[in-house]
Amino acid sequence: MEHVGIMVKDMDESLAFYQNNLGLELRNRERLNDSVELAFLFFPEQPIVEIELIYGGHGEGEGIVNHLAFTVENIETELVRLKEAGVKLVDEAPRSILNGSVKIAFFQGPNGEKLELVQR
Repeated sequence: MEHVGIMVKDMDESLAFYQNNLGLELRNRERLNDSVELAFLFFPEQPIVEIELIYGGHGEGEGIVNHLAFTVENIETELVRLKEAGVKLVDEAPRSILNGSVKIAFFQGPNGEKLELVQR
C-alpha cells in the first residue's frame, strides 16, 4: 500500500489527532492552491506507507474513507489510552474475529472517520 487519503474538516485538529493519539509523524504539509491543503503522515517504523490528509476541494459525493486499521501489540491497553485521551470509542472492549485469532476494536477520528485497532 502506498497511501490512504482522508478528507478532513480542520487540518490542524486532524494533524494533532493523528500525531498525538496514533504516533504518526508529519512528512510534508503544503497548500495546492487557495482552497486545498495536503498533509502527509507516516509511522517511523513503516515510512513507505502514508496517510494523506486533504482539506478543502471536497467534491460532491466524495466520502472520507471506510476505515483505516492499525496493528497493536495490546489492544486493551491501547483502548484505555485512547479513551483517556478523549477519543470517541465505537467499541469499549475488543471483539474477537476469525475463530478468536484476531481482536479488533473501532474508534473515531476527528472528522468522523472510522479507525480500527487490530491485534493478531
